[in-house]
Amino acid sequence: MGRLRVLVLCTGNSARSQMAEALLRTLSRGRVDVFSAGSHPKDDVHPMAREVLQRQFGIDPSGLRPKRLDEFLGQSFDFVITVCDRAAESCPVFPGAPERIHWSFEDPASVDGAAAQRRAFETVANGLAWRLRIWMALPAIEQRLGSVDAHA
Repeated sequence: MGRLRVLVLCTGNSARSQMAEALLRTLSRGRVDVFSAGSHPKDDVHPMAREVLQRQFGIDPSGLRPKRLDEFLGQSFDFVITVCDRAAESCPVFPGAPERIHWSFEDPASVDGAAAQRRAFETVANGLAWRLRIWMALPAIEQRLGSVDAHA
């Protein structure tokens, strides 16, 4: 079966999908090949996304960068997870018919006011971590992750 390959999509690839990519990589202890991309990526990862990953989860965000969805077209994935409604509506078809998962999260960068925006980023990051932990605990996913450990 091999390692799981997961692509996380949103529009700007600067907040939600970046946090999901970093969280899944960390929560799976590197047993998942995870990538993120956006249909219209921003120039950089949002500073609050970086801050929340580092402060709340101890994740070094320095390697994160926005990527264009086009970079991944034609590649095979086991799962494509969309974390914004716009990305779900325009998600392209990938080879091998990966399973699609949609988790709707509001864009924390669109919240006005620094304190409210910080809370929004924290809420989204916590929600993503919660959903990723539940997803990883599903028997089929747990089995795939266990098979990676067995071959390590």
